Amino acid sequence: MSTYVLVPGFWLGGWAWEKVAAHLREAGHDVHPVTLTGLGDRAHLAGPDVDLDTHIQDIVNVIVYADLREVILVAHSGAGAPVTGAADRVPERVSRVVYLESGPQADGTSHMDLHEPEWRAFIEKRVAEHGDGTGYPLPAWEEQEKAGASLEGLGPREREWFASRATAQPYAAMTQPLKLTGGAAGLRKTLITCSFPLEQVHAMIAAGHPFFAALAGPEWSFAALPTGHWPMFSKPEETAAVLAAL
Repeated sequence: MSTYVLVPGFWLGGWAWEKVAAHLREAGHDVHPVTLTGLGDRAHLAGPDVDLDTHIQDIVNVIVYADLREVILVAHSGAGAPVTGAADRVPERVSRVVYLESGPQADGTSHMDLHEPEWRAFIEKRVAEHGDGTGYPLPAWEEQEKAGASLEGLGPREREWFASRATAQPYAAMTQPLKLTGGAAGLRKTLITCSFPLEQVHAMIAAGHPFFAALAGPEWSFAALPTGHWPMFSKPEETAAVLAAL
């Protein structure tokens, strides 16, 4: 039996892992889906003070207060930053960090630093006009695709379910730089790619691409789950199987 802490990406709460968690639990695993402050059933706690440190502490608290050890800590998409931060704070409790359609974030960088100027301007405008300056609401599906997010496997039913529960992403969590101590440097790490071919990932690592160079170390392993950017919706059973195989 393994212990999983599952952290969803932008706009999502622990509810997004419902089907994946069910499959893992049926296999005998201990599963803890996380809802970060300001999202999902904790949307009433949203505000300008909810930042990246808040989300890191959310994850740390789930691990510490449940006295979890040998944790397989899973980040989906935009959860890469808070999960990287949480692993850095409590590495002694983490067995492996898994990046599902995600990746580790570098010390001193924020999520907004990862975007090209055009998309960064789009986010800033949406936050100002539709998020009261403090939240980043879910964009239209067409805008998601324009930003490079694959919608493969998300039919009308999945999209409606997603959109009906989505909550605005706290903007300060996107703009605050991540601060790391290097505590998680020796942890085992796994990248699970869904919408980006694994062959291209290895090619980018070999080429020293700045977004992939950090994945060249011996602590890294890789897996592929061909589907869209939200595998917990498009292929929940297969997502659980890939996680269980770790």
